[in-house]
Amino acid sequence: MREHAVVIAGGGPTGLMLAGELALAGVDVAVVERRARADLIGSRAGGLHARTIEVLDQRGIGDRFVAQGTRHPAVLFHSHLVPLDITDFPTRRNFTLGLFQTHTERILGEWVSELAVPIYRAREVTGFAQDDAGVDVELSDGRLRAQYLVGCDGGRSIVRKAAGIEFAGWDPTRSWLIAEAEMSSEPQWGFRQDDTGTYAIGKVEDSGRVRVVLTERQLGTDREPTLRDVSETLAAAYGTDFGIHSPAWISRFTDMTRQAVSYRKQRVLLAGDAAHVHPPMGGQGLNIGVQDGVNLGWKLAQVVKLISPDSLLDSYQTERHPVAARVLRNTMAHVALSRTDARSKALNEIVSDLLRMDEPRRRFVAMMSGLDLHYDLGCGHPLLGRRMPDLDLVTADGPRRVFALVHQARPVLLNFGEPGSIDIAGWADRVQLVDADDAGAFVLPALGPVPAPAAVLIRPDGYVAWVGDRTQTGLTEALTKWFGAPT
Repeated sequence: MREHAVVIAGGGPTGLMLAGELALAGVDVAVVERRARADLIGSRAGGLHARTIEVLDQRGIGDRFVAQGTRHPAVLFHSHLVPLDITDFPTRRNFTLGLFQTHTERILGEWVSELAVPIYRAREVTGFAQDDAGVDVELSDGRLRAQYLVGCDGGRSIVRKAAGIEFAGWDPTRSWLIAEAEMSSEPQWGFRQDDTGTYAIGKVEDSGRVRVVLTERQLGTDREPTLRDVSETLAAAYGTDFGIHSPAWISRFTDMTRQAVSYRKQRVLLAGDAAHVHPPMGGQGLNIGVQDGVNLGWKLAQVVKLISPDSLLDSYQTERHPVAARVLRNTMAHVALSRTDARSKALNEIVSDLLRMDEPRRRFVAMMSGLDLHYDLGCGHPLLGRRMPDLDLVTADGPRRVFALVHQARPVLLNFGEPGSIDIAGWADRVQLVDADDAGAFVLPALGPVPAPAAVLIRPDGYVAWVGDRTQTGLTEALTKWFGAPT
């Protein structure tokens, strides 16, 4: 039986991101993936929001994704009719990146391969048994032993079910068909609405196929969708199926909305769709899954390496559960606003008018893009618990960007005061101390300018754990809480 410090069930974007985070920290991690090949059938998620691209920039790989995607200057909250401009936001990534999940997974897979993470393909986690020292992971063709098991195995997560973790929420009320196929006659391109819902037909880049998204007239969950289902739904909405044929793939999604009550059961943890599922409106699922992996990775690495106590893992649930709960809430609002009855249309018009105003626009863009994320780390400076901006710094080693300092997923203490005025000798093996100046203005999305700090402690996930005010008050406590006892 092979042993690893951490076994990850599922090699999608969340699992791959988590694997990369652990590998950067020098943890022995392996991924178990049921697909024999990395190829992904279907479009799945369609892009990356600004904060997710920033997270990838923090590891030095953001440009790989941007180079292969399409930049869009807006985010969408509830309707394609009201794109919300993001170009005035204080981030280097003030756009939404159109990039299908198959490309996102491929690029993440290349990065993880560079970090020499083993991936056990054509295998599936079928169950586990845990004890005080670790987890025996049952596979479809054998067993693995790990100190920790992380379920990144999707909405039907076997790991979550085997752990007996409740998946609370709401059953589906509506369903949609999505497919790529060929058509023998020219369709009606773009969006269409009727009393049932919204429909869309668009061209697939660099192919002769079309992609359709269709609201089903009855909830469809009892079986896999077929070409006949797509043809009949098209005909009901358009009066013709446009001769649709030769499907590349057909799938269905619903508005089922659920969240794991707990993200952890002893040595078993959940991330991504295994921890939360919701309709794809707003394109947030993949994004918060990747950020789950980044939040969990450095914490799990420190526990495995005995730098921090096991209790540090409790902060993963504390910080990430409310993030997904907010996404579940706003996607349910999306679905409600997408209904086409007269009462829902009236609500839609009022919300559309609201979002055309500048202040609501900024609030909703910050929410949808993930740039306003705020972990509750206590009272104090507005930076505390928020993302550190990617500022241009002047250091003893020359010009540096903040995100470049966390490429290796190590925490950083930035000192903007007198060089050498801060002492972190007990943590020098874990925390980089960088004296810097000329940081420029500190401007936060949706909040605006905030006072320049004297020093900031930045966690490996890019969030500020402590802010100094010319004194070191609270620094020892913050260092100990997040990065273990001093040596």
